[in-house]
Amino acid sequence: MKKLLIVLACGISLMANDIIIKESSCSVTKTIQNIKTILGKKGLRVFKVVNHQKNAKSVNMKMRESKLIVFGNPKLGTSLMKKDMTVGLDLPMKILVYKDKDEKVRMAYRNGTWLAGVHALSIPAREKKINGAMDKITTKAGTCTQG
Repeated sequence: MKKLLIVLACGISLMANDIIIKESSCSVTKTIQNIKTILGKKGLRVFKVVNHQKNAKSVNMKMRESKLIVFGNPKLGTSLMKKDMTVGLDLPMKILVYKDKDEKVRMAYRNGTWLAGVHALSIPAREKKINGAMDKITTKAGTCTQG
């Protein structure tokens, strides 16, 4: 049993390494708005924005500001799910925008390498495209002029 727990802990630790976290110089709300604008220009669909803080408040709990934007390209997602239907567990793509304990705004997302690895997909070109797009989206969305 002890060996099993160690193996599980290592697996969870490895998965956590595929979470990319970047700082935003914008507020949570402005970062989300920037992401929406960028996605719209790229022809990607925003499916939902989940307001975790608002949901916590609805059950009389407090938490720092946190919003999850869910988005994607149905054509790309469908082609991946046709290869492995369980990819649907991890699609559409998501970016979490939140305030950390130091009140800094962060953006977190999983990269395409994680998606391909977890679902045993051989999609190196798409991985590279996903990784590049997520990096560009978050870099641009997290840049606000301070004035």
